[in-house]
This record gives sequence, structure tokens and C-alpha cells, in this order.
Amino acid sequence: MASDLTRKRALEKVHPALPSLQSGMERGEVSRREFLRTATLLGAGATAAYAMTGLPQPAAAASGEAKAGGTLRVAMRVREIADPALLNSVTQSNQARHILEYLTKTGTDNVTRPYLAESWSTSEDLKTWTFNLRRNVRWSNGDRFIAEDVAANVRRWLDPEVGSANIGLFSAMTEEIETGRTDDSGTPVTRTRMTEGAIEILDEHTIRFNLNRAELALPENFYNYACCLAHRNFDEMGGNLAQAPVGTGPFELVALEPSARQILRRRADYWQTPALLDEVQYIDLGDDPAATLSALVSDQVDLAYENDVNQLEILKRQASLQVFEALTAQTGVARMQVTQAPFNDRRVRQAIAACMDHEALLRVALRGLGAPAENHHVCPIHPEYFQLPALKQDYARARALLAEAGHSDGLRLPIDVASSTGQWELNAVLALKQQLEPAGIVLEPNPLPAAKFWDVWLKTPFGFTPWTHRPLGVMVLNLAYRSGVPWNESKYSNPDFDAALSEASGILDPAARTAAMEQVQHILQDDAVIAQPLWRSVLSAGNARVQGYDMHPTQYHDFTRTWLS
Repeated sequence: MASDLTRKRALEKVHPALPSLQSGMERGEVSRREFLRTATLLGAGATAAYAMTGLPQPAAAASGEAKAGGTLRVAMRVREIADPALLNSVTQSNQARHILEYLTKTGTDNVTRPYLAESWSTSEDLKTWTFNLRRNVRWSNGDRFIAEDVAANVRRWLDPEVGSANIGLFSAMTEEIETGRTDDSGTPVTRTRMTEGAIEILDEHTIRFNLNRAELALPENFYNYACCLAHRNFDEMGGNLAQAPVGTGPFELVALEPSARQILRRRADYWQTPALLDEVQYIDLGDDPAATLSALVSDQVDLAYENDVNQLEILKRQASLQVFEALTAQTGVARMQVTQAPFNDRRVRQAIAACMDHEALLRVALRGLGAPAENHHVCPIHPEYFQLPALKQDYARARALLAEAGHSDGLRLPIDVASSTGQWELNAVLALKQQLEPAGIVLEPNPLPAAKFWDVWLKTPFGFTPWTHRPLGVMVLNLAYRSGVPWNESKYSNPDFDAALSEASGILDPAARTAAMEQVQHILQDDAVIAQPLWRSVLSAGNARVQGYDMHPTQYHDFTRTWLS
């Protein structure tokens, strides 16, 4: 009894909710995986949390036989990396993440651990978060890493003039204020700003965030790919990472040639144990998956960022290669801008959704490697996912909705699509085109080069956009569908959805949070903002000599302990 009381008191010191959370796990009401994730978010160390669950902690890559030296050549698109707050792809973040680092780090096991932060704690109501920063971190120019570095980055993210998508993740630290102007319809115009007192520097190595509402996922949000931390004087240094690559990371930038290559060299003065590799080279082979496959087979590169799923059997037959595979919450959405005709009529959007056979779309686009989606952008592997009734293809309903909307003669709809993450994107759109035809909807795919697509993805009335994995459904919903956020490509704005999302984001109890997600998912699905065919498995291949590398479900690269045998 005494040991139980001691344990309870120890857990309460971390957070008052932990004892009841553990009791729920012991009663079978909370899964061990969900306890593990939640306990670490509340500030419990990963080692202690794993011990409480009885689950084995993932083994670190073996280092006893590891050898230092060598150059890792990686096939991946290479782009400009000017402002870290404006990174808009995982590949860009991989270019930057060896130079810049993050406050936290979410591993392949979905557990978020300290990184530049040494630890964190939160109030009982999840509105006050305190992060304790590591004291031994130095920037590559010799400056010490301090709380003002974190504060300066968050201020930039929450400044609408900067245009960072991170403002959606950290909207609990913002407020809307009236400008005194009205739009053409007489509606008052507001603007977003950071709430006064949202950031509080307690000392050089302690920073506190004061939120307007409860938010459980704040530590996870800090590992979103555009949340890498630049120097506090980033703007004064010119505001361009490629031109002034000052970072805390394990590598330094040697060369950057967009659409060609990027070279990174190991930092001997890195604040942790230096990386094993001498260099990492990113080599841009374009969008053609055949070029990546050829480079792997002919030993021109050691690792691919991603391989096309249609290459899986070929890759497995290559004795010199190893294949990495992960089921993820990566997806693609045929999203409609609800401010543009004919998509401003919900019945048109619902008619498109009613034509979909998600299982068939998965088979055609990805040979079944993944899972069917449900048009609400929350994946079954997300811990807060709520299972709604299965969607069924219904052409009678689709035709009736179109007739009600005044399109009984059908519709012709151009859609912009690229193959920025593989041929599956165009394949999915072509399969959707076939499924829409019986309802009288003629889909007209407009294939674009990846670079051109990313120039228009926020502007086109109808586009098929690939979205990467996030460990939480609420993270991607905050980024993509909350009113007014920069990456709200569909221009969707629904106060009921925003309110339901805010409520779900702040619920600590796993079962209650999942229950709250029913309304969130239902609203988005019923409003038919997206026609979302699938969740996809991702795969990449590398030479067998590549050691100490694990594929992250978001395809984040961490080569700190990677080595070549």
C-alpha cells in the first residue's frame, strides 16, 4: 500500500492526471500505447513511461560496430531553403533539419521526447506549458542557445505578416481583433495577433507558454517540420538560411544548388556526440521514379527519400538493397475551394463524394498498399480517430444532389494534379475521373510539374494535394481546415468545426477525446470539403551498407547515428 501511495504521489508531481490515466490503463480502458503517448506529453520521461506500460523501449541503433567517416548520398528533390518558418514540404525540412533543430522530437514509436528542451511540464488545465532548455547547446557561430531563441521563433510563427503555417498549430496563443473595417458585405474585418502574455521568459533557459484554451499536443506540435528553430537574430542575419546557415544541428551547409544537390558536412563542435558520417549529399534526380531506381541499382546513390510502390517487387529482388516500409497517415486530397463556383454549393461537393469507391481507388492508385480514407483527414492510426459509419458509393444520390444544385446536365471540372510524391497521385485522379462519369461529372485532370503545382496549390479552385503524416489528426486539421490559417487551401470556414476542433484538442482523457472527434470528423465529412481516396504506405530503399537508419512515418531524416559498413 505504501509503495502504491508513493508511486501515486510521484506521478502527481509530474501531472495530477497521471495516476488516473495509469489506473485506466490497468483496467483496460486506456491502451498502453495511448498511455505512453499521453504520459510523455504530460512531462513523464520516455524511460519511466515505458516502464509503467511494460512495453519494451525501442532499441537504439547499434554503435559498438559503427565506424565513422564516409559520405551518404541520398536521392531527394533539392529546393531553396530560405525561411525555416515557411518550409512547405518534408523534403525541404530534411534539407534544413541537419542544420537547425527542434524543441522536441517525435520518434517512429509516436512518442515525443525532449530535444533542445531538456524537459517540460504543464498545468492541470493544459493551458500553461513550461519548457526547460538544455544549457550546453551552442549555435554554430558560438552563441549560446537561450530562451529568447525559442521566443523569437514563436513570435515569427504567430505574426500573420510572416505567413507561417505554424500559426494554425499554435492558434491557442492567438486572438482575433477588429480592424474597424468591413468587407463588401458589411461584415467586420478582423486580424490575427499573438495574445499578450502568451510567451513568458522565466530565465535564460526556461520559457513558458500561456494558452487561451487547453491543448494537449503542444510538445508534438513543436516537431512539425516548419518548427525548426532559427537563431534569435535570424532576420538581422539576412532572413535566409541558405545564405547565413547558423544552426545548432550536427551538420553545416557547404553547398546548395536547387534542383541539383546539397552538401552537408559534419560539425566537430556539435553539442551532442558528433555524427558518424563525414558528409551527407542530397542529389536531385527529378520527379521520375525510374531515375531514382536506376541510381540505386547502379550504386550512384546510397538511399532514396522515397520509391514508387510499383517498384516494390523489383527492389526486393536486388540483393544489394534493403527496403524500408511504413504505414502512415500520408494521403492525398482532391480539395475544393468552397469560395469558388461550383464548389460553393455543398450539394456539388457532396455529389462528388457520393461517387467514390474508396477501396477501388486504393487498389488502382497504390495496389492496395495502404488503407481507404473517409473524407475527413483523420486516419485510423491516429490515436483520437473515431470510426464513423462506412461510406458507400451512391450514384442515385449524386445525381439527385446535382439536379438540386442546378446541374442536371452534368458538370465539367478541371483539376490540377502533380506527381510530387509519385505516380500514385495522377493514378488516383484518373481513377476518380472514371468513378465520377456515371453521375455526369467529367473530371479533366491537368498534370503539372511538381514545382508548378506548388506555385498554385493554394490558389487553384480544384486540386489534388498530397499531405504528409502527422502523429495526430488534430494537428493536420488545425493546419488545413481551421478558419483563416495559411494552409487552408480549400478556404473552408465553419465556426462549428473550429469550436469542435478546439474542444477535442484540449481533452486529456483518451476515450473522451476520441468521442469528441466524432463531431469534428462528421462536420468535415458532411461538408464534403475534400474527396479523400486513401491513406498510403510509403517505402524507400537503400544500399545494404547503410546502417543505423530507421524510416520515420513522416519521412523525416535523422542521420546523426547513421553509418556506412
